Amino acid sequence: MKAIIDFFQFISGLGVSVVMPFVIFFVGLFFKAGLGKSLRAGLTVGVGFIGLNLVINNLLGTTLAPAVKQMVTRYGLHLSVIDVGWPSAAAIAMGSTVGLIIIPLGLLVNIIMLLTNTTQTVDVDIWDYWHFAFTGALVAILTRSIFLGIIIAVINMVIIMVLGDITAPEVEKSLNLPGVSLPHGFTAAYAPIAMVFNKLFDLIPGVRNIDINTKTLQKRFGVFGEPILIGTALGLIIGIVAGYNVTKVLTLAISLGAVLVLIPKMAALLMEGLLPVSDAASDFVKNRFKNRGKIYIGLDSAVGVGHPVTLSIAFVLVPLVVFLAVILPGNKVMPFADLSVIPWMLVLITPIVKENGFRELIIGFICLTVGLWIATDLSPMITIAAKNVNFSMPNGAAAISSICDGANPLTWILVRLNGLGYFGTIISGIIAFAMALWNRSRIKKEAKILHNADAK
Repeated sequence: MKAIIDFFQFISGLGVSVVMPFVIFFVGLFFKAGLGKSLRAGLTVGVGFIGLNLVINNLLGTTLAPAVKQMVTRYGLHLSVIDVGWPSAAAIAMGSTVGLIIIPLGLLVNIIMLLTNTTQTVDVDIWDYWHFAFTGALVAILTRSIFLGIIIAVINMVIIMVLGDITAPEVEKSLNLPGVSLPHGFTAAYAPIAMVFNKLFDLIPGVRNIDINTKTLQKRFGVFGEPILIGTALGLIIGIVAGYNVTKVLTLAISLGAVLVLIPKMAALLMEGLLPVSDAASDFVKNRFKNRGKIYIGLDSAVGVGHPVTLSIAFVLVPLVVFLAVILPGNKVMPFADLSVIPWMLVLITPIVKENGFRELIIGFICLTVGLWIATDLSPMITIAAKNVNFSMPNGAAAISSICDGANPLTWILVRLNGLGYFGTIISGIIAFAMALWNRSRIKKEAKILHNADAK
């Protein structure tokens, strides 16, 4: 078992840009895409991820984060719980006992779900299994049971896999990601919330007719409604609020404009590589199984952050959540390191609200408001989890948390349910089992429709 765990830790340590070409290559061979196509697909996907990481880390990370830090300094904002960011949260999760086995365990869960027809997704995004380990690690601390922590990590994954399946058609349509689902532990957790609020908006006269998106902006304002100018304008505003000098304001403006242009191009390159494998997977399943429906490749939601509406709303929410944190009663978390993950929170909200920026802004603001309370509530357990793996605490920090996954609503529900003991674990299991059975029924109906369409 130690050898297996060490192997998967080595694989995880190589990073997505190195391992993904191999994964896609072997997946392509398995689904009979051909040697040449599989090789080209794997390398193209790897290049696409390198491009995404360059834009996200070098442009978004080195321009937006310092602007937020400057806001915090300029306005003297201080709170007692430090947001240490998702890399720290991932390190804490993967260093836990649950994290040590999460990759082989997650692969096993995915295989079982595929064999039982309770998912349509081949989830190759093994790095983001840390989200499930994070939830499991907190439950293990709360219940003092590693076994319950592992069970909850599995339950978390099952729920997210189902959410990835049911949102995949909209991901294909709105985000232009054919054959892709996004079973991401942080991103998918907000999908049910968006679905509920989207239905509520439809019931409110007047409000249901408000629709702000890049298409309407471009139609109304022409070139001034294009993503590059929207990003530039938001960069100017954020820079001015941060108190930057003229040079820094202009640099931030151009950088955020570049982000709205370059991320979609990198995502398109990634999809260029993935499409042959995705098509081969669908053909493979269609020819051999009559009750499987369409097969999706599960990827990191980074491939969807480049939508202009997603990024534009994220840029608006970043300064808002900083000031919200200060005035929100009961909040103790100062968002900082994880402000760059706000686009990830919005990725699935965008297609669910049909790219309506007005609805996305309201939903995002509500999610972040509640998220700050969640992050505050979970901070004691996150701090204990960090100390358990000898995480180096920031200087002067008595407690830590994060937006991802410390503010994750699904993580909070599963953790607090299990605070009720085995009764909570049973309730969590019933919910996951019911979702899996419902998904199986939905997949079989979809497969029947596809089979009848092919027969005609």
